[in-house]
Amino acid sequence: MASQTMGNWQCVKTLKGHTAKVNSVAIHPNNKTLVSGSNDRQVNLWNLQTGKCLYIFSGQAEAVLSVAIIAIHPDGKIVASSSQEGIIKLWNFQTGALLATISGFSPLVFSLDGTMLISGDQGGTIKIWQLDSSDNLPLIGEWWEILGVEPKTHPKDVKLAYLRLAKLYHPDINSSVSAKTAMQAVNQAYQKFQQQLKTHKTHN
Repeated sequence: MASQTMGNWQCVKTLKGHTAKVNSVAIHPNNKTLVSGSNDRQVNLWNLQTGKCLYIFSGQAEAVLSVAIIAIHPDGKIVASSSQEGIIKLWNFQTGALLATISGFSPLVFSLDGTMLISGDQGGTIKIWQLDSSDNLPLIGEWWEILGVEPKTHPKDVKLAYLRLAKLYHPDINSSVSAKTAMQAVNQAYQKFQQQLKTHKTHN
């Protein structure tokens, strides 16, 4: 097989704006903009031609680990970011508005048709989220999947997971369009856990 050389690579532009380590970058399908996630807790949108930061997606609680772009439509509509505390946020690409918040870790990847978001998990599992629409992203699955724990997790740790999510999705804190639905899902999941725990104690 004949060898092929790539030639010399040259840095043609340096983007400055983050104040800490940049963990991840993703190029938008329009090939004109770039999204970056950093330890400075910011998700930035850049113009690739000018190198200027167009705006910052605000509201990420902890250091951002991964950023992905969803292309529901050819121009791309949603930016997803994940944080160290296990929170994934979905943003409107054009306005920077927060669309939804779900529980999960990096890495993140969208399906080619934009209908699913796949995320990693610290428990050694992979979560698949069905995205029916950009405005309706409810938490679905078994109670332990929704709360982000294992089925045999200690009750105290389950409660801590519930309180973390309840604080995350509470309407007074989270004004995203899906917060109410997510809060209902979290409450129902914790209620199912409590019922299971009560049944287990009764049988013992």
